[in-house]
Amino acid sequence: TGVQTCALPIFGDIDIFPRPPVTWLETQVELSRRGFSGGPIDGIRGPQSSAALRAFQRSRGLAPSGELDDRTARELEMEAPALAWFSLASDDLAGLQPLSTTWLGKSRQTALAHETALELATERYRAGAGFLWRMNPGLDWDAVTADTLFVAPAAEFVARPGRAGFVEIRLAEKVLEAFAADGRLLAHFPTSIARRVEKRPLGDLKVTVVVANPDYTFDPAVFPESEEAKELGRKLILPPGPNNPVGVAWVGLDRSGYGIHGTPDPAKVGHTESHGCFRLANWDAQTLLGLVWMGMTVRVVP
Repeated sequence: TGVQTCALPIFGDIDIFPRPPVTWLETQVELSRRGFSGGPIDGIRGPQSSAALRAFQRSRGLAPSGELDDRTARELEMEAPALAWFSLASDDLAGLQPLSTTWLGKSRQTALAHETALELATERYRAGAGFLWRMNPGLDWDAVTADTLFVAPAAEFVARPGRAGFVEIRLAEKVLEAFAADGRLLAHFPTSIARRVEKRPLGDLKVTVVVANPDYTFDPAVFPESEEAKELGRKLILPPGPNNPVGVAWVGLDRSGYGIHGTPDPAKVGHTESHGCFRLANWDAQTLLGLVWMGMTVRVVP
């Protein structure tokens, strides 16, 4: 992947760093770099972006207003521009493949990879698809090659604050936060929770397994609404990949069938509901892998 930093006038062309962020795009990118995720980056203030900013303010001992006041902006100082020119490597593009529409078809694929260059770019650079379209007018995403340059958020890197002491999931807010052992807030992510209230565990759970790029066991009993599941009547093993139902990470918990995992639909995180597990955007799930450890407490509160 190639990268060249840039500043676009529509978002402010103050090209001197370090400096505080001055737009919501810059705020979203810098929050993401520090492990405070507000969902797909789109340059628009929304509930998840505001929640991420409030979490960052709490981590710095500031009033959690969700507003980019002067003191917050100074704490959120940027070292580099929010946008950059990128390209996708030949190997990345060669790995794209269509995704079967059936469970059986998915189980027969070599990998559950990204389908398109746009899908790959949105996930790698933590962006909304519509945002990448707007930033790259006239670009034919279906004709992208390794020589194609495009503008995307420079948010791929996330600082690693070290191992967390515990994780807290707040169901009402649909957020997952990682804390140091001394109670300092280290990271914040939007999460999806179970659709049915009785499927939402409360209390202290323990991490039992941490797996990057997991496969997935499809159990028809978990999908009673699926006609295909009823006809199959047997379990299937689906290969790893970003379009795997649990995405690129699985953090298993000490309650059978429950875990924290990625998802192939990052735009839906925090907005739609799961069968029971806690879903994160794949990029947030990858960040979480660097924070959690076997036996760590995951506290689920209302």
